[in-house]
Amino acid sequence: MPIAVEIVTQERIIFSEPEADMVVIPAAEGVMGVLPHHAPVLTTLGFGELIVRKGRAEESFAIYGGVVDVRPDKVVVLADLAESSYAIDMEAIEAARASAERMKREGVPPEQNREAALALRRAELAMRIQRKIQTRGSSILRIVEENGNNGAKT
Repeated sequence: MPIAVEIVTQERIIFSEPEADMVVIPAAEGVMGVLPHHAPVLTTLGFGELIVRKGRAEESFAIYGGVVDVRPDKVVVLADLAESSYAIDMEAIEAARASAERMKREGVPPEQNREAALALRRAELAMRIQRKIQTRGSSILRIVEENGNNGAKT
């Protein structure tokens, strides 16, 4: 029996797969692997890579906090912010990283420094995931399109 997976942000459902084999979740306490029939769990998410596997294909997401509800037949990720690794814009990430590093060097006020540190952390995570994807060379599963349809991709 497969496990259904949904990844939801405040704006929309960004991913839906009704028949995944496994989900690797970046929980706040550490990485957690979830298979079908997993015991129910409700936990917070940290910053990290969430991986959905189905057969030989997988989809990775950069997750920036939130909560996850694990049930025996379904995983629902309510992410503060999430993006598919295939949708990561490396030029924008590199620009954000450079800007955040510059702000930290220039000694900006504490409030802006926290924002810069958070932006830097997000950029570094996205870059790390993107590099992993390029070396792994796996297939995309599905991404929910803007019109709400699932577009199967391989």
